Amino acid sequence: MIKGIAKFILALNGNVKKSQIAAGAAWGVLLGILPSGNVFWMVLLLLSLFLRHNQGGKLLTLAVMKLFMPLLYPLTDQLGWTILHIEKLTPIFTTLYNMPFVPFSHFNNTLVAGGLVAGIVLWLPVFFIFIILVSIYRNTLLPKVVNSKIVKKLQNIPIVQKIFSSVNALKSIQSIGIE
Repeated sequence: MIKGIAKFILALNGNVKKSQIAAGAAWGVLLGILPSGNVFWMVLLLLSLFLRHNQGGKLLTLAVMKLFMPLLYPLTDQLGWTILHIEKLTPIFTTLYNMPFVPFSHFNNTLVAGGLVAGIVLWLPVFFIFIILVSIYRNTLLPKVVNSKIVKKLQNIPIVQKIFSSVNALKSIQSIGIE
């Protein structure tokens, strides 16, 4: 986990494309809003592993989303209920439910249906918002954060020292072209 955070910090402060960081955050939101433990979640996670984006950003955003999802469950549940009760889609849902292995996706669960639709709908807005946020961070906040008293005090905490040493180790590895 520390290496993932270190890679994310390195990407945020380095030459990694803003679009890769934003795509990682968007994948984290999609996976975070969708309840885990179903086929949709596992397929999307596997798919995301083969696409080019910041994995650390994805994991960090996923963790934050999973923390706040209990607050959003009523919204995704209502959205899923609405989708599953569209009369024109009932024959499709019935056919899917009677197919082998498709019920394991739990597509007929209101949280899964609502989370999947909400995650897909939010993917592009989150992507573009994070591109803007990374630009703002790199251009205005980074110089202030590096020289702040809080960061200098945080560097004395052992876990933060480990993260900073991981970041420095990754920087040196990337500078000689090993990774």
